[in-house]
Amino acid sequence: MNAHFDCFSGISGNMTLGALLDLGVPGDWLEATLKAHLLNDFDLMITATSRMGIAAQYVEVAAKSQIERDYAAICRMIESCSLSPKVKSLSLAIFEKLAAAESKIHGCPKDHVHFHELGGVDAIVDIVGTCLCVEYLGLEKITASKIPLGSGFVDCAHGRLPVPAPATLAILKDVPVYGTNIPFELVTPTGAAIIATLAEGFGPMPDMVVSKIGYGSGTRHLETIPNLLRVIAGASPQASDTVTIIETSIDDMNPEIYGYLMERLFAGDALDVNLIPVFMKKNRPGTLLQVLCHQQAREALIRIILTETTTLGVRYYTVERRLLAREAVTLETGYGPVKAKKVKTPDGAFRVVPEYEACREIAQKNNIPIRVVYEKIVQHVENLIK
Repeated sequence: MNAHFDCFSGISGNMTLGALLDLGVPGDWLEATLKAHLLNDFDLMITATSRMGIAAQYVEVAAKSQIERDYAAICRMIESCSLSPKVKSLSLAIFEKLAAAESKIHGCPKDHVHFHELGGVDAIVDIVGTCLCVEYLGLEKITASKIPLGSGFVDCAHGRLPVPAPATLAILKDVPVYGTNIPFELVTPTGAAIIATLAEGFGPMPDMVVSKIGYGSGTRHLETIPNLLRVIAGASPQASDTVTIIETSIDDMNPEIYGYLMERLFAGDALDVNLIPVFMKKNRPGTLLQVLCHQQAREALIRIILTETTTLGVRYYTVERRLLAREAVTLETGYGPVKAKKVKTPDGAFRVVPEYEACREIAQKNNIPIRVVYEKIVQHVENLIK
């Protein structure tokens, strides 16, 4: 499923959480997951509200302590937690944008950046919670509108700063923005870092078959527009997109390393990783490493390859691929809820494919072959269709 963030009133961390919860993420699940795996000195307050007649979710993080953490401490917290590699990688990427901006503004090393407000419990919940919601909803491609900026001044730990705040503006470098006459901070540094990390592009809403719409409310009641973030989710009707292939041939590396390398690449947002046997110069047997990714993940994946392997270089190029329309669904089965993909074929028919990790967990929990789990779930789906 794809999503478009319509930021007509800006974006903040709690607005993002509210919109994603309104799309269908259970609030009690989100709070329980964060408390079980990351930190527990907070309560998640979720309130149904409205702005100018539009129903929305308002989220407030009630912190039981306001511990100020620096960038290094936040990284250690996230890296050592037991959340999925994708959630951890995405959360660290968002915090890295915040740290890089603060480091440049205040003239100090990135690792020593002290976040003040941004290092509090609420910002950690907003950012890691957003990444959990993205994973829960199965959002594969995220785009956003141009970002509106407010005006005036805002008070923070450093004193009174102009709006947009310097950190916000630094994070939004290279992102399309436009000014407004609204005398408030429409985009917070946390909101800027979230959307700058998640969005693959900024502009008009792409072609989409809309399936869900979520609204997250800001704190203020604005006089001229509803203070809301709208997230529109659905499947793209387009059957193709553009991706990047990174590849290199290796003939001098311990083969035990490839498994670890593949894990690192998938954690770094690789779409697919292939290991292909090849014969190289002097008739040496080798391995062609081929990585499929979106353009924005290219440089990070190249760094992983050059760091973790013995190769001296990589090549990369852009390719077109054709896709079937799909969306994430949850199946109610005899094993309990199971995440799956609902795929639409060119003839208009549908098939449902259970997610590997869900089947793997069921197989291990029940001590049965994973093949049997797949077969029973597929049979369950076929019986429902009949």
